[in-house]
Amino acid sequence: MDFESTCGGSIPPGATLRENAETRRAVPEAQLQDSGSGLAPATERWFVVNVRDAEWWLADSRGARCSFESEYGEPAIEFPQLGINVTVLEPGQHGLYHAESNQEAFLVVSGECRLLVEGEERRLRAWDFVHSPPWTEHAFVGAGDGPCVIVMVGTRSGTEVRYPVSELAARYGASVEEETSDWRQAYATVEWFRRERPPAWDRLPWA
Repeated sequence: MDFESTCGGSIPPGATLRENAETRRAVPEAQLQDSGSGLAPATERWFVVNVRDAEWWLADSRGARCSFESEYGEPAIEFPQLGINVTVLEPGQHGLYHAESNQEAFLVVSGECRLLVEGEERRLRAWDFVHSPPWTEHAFVGAGDGPCVIVMVGTRSGTEVRYPVSELAARYGASVEEETSDWRQAYATVEWFRRERPPAWDRLPWA
């Protein structure tokens, strides 16, 4: 597999580099705006932003996340094909145990966490990589004695999701009480994110 195919940038059959360059339209740069906790795109175009300057969201039980999108902006700007975020989990903070129709991948950049996957528990440290095919049950729980930073990536080819009841995840508060495929039901009693940077900002890799 060539590099262009791997990155999703392959040229259509029969086209040449010259033809592709002559027929393409220039993509303008996006406008970024600060809504209180960092910069997020205000238009659907290309942009560059440092994670230190990007918009952050925080929930005391779920950790902090930076998605580089404007999920709750006016207008909302979301990446249609690929989701990516940087998540920071303090010890004990966690996501919700689930499985979805999209492929996902996770890279621990610093710190430690617990991976709950298919009823098993794995301890992860910096530079551990997790490949999660569609419908793999999983969740992450912060561990160790400090913040854990995880880069999370996932395709957006489908919207189906399932939240199973898990005895293992329940030990960490990361399981629903009743299985559901409705995210609204799953998150009905879960704390929502607010615009705020993580408290451990000065102890993170980019500080």
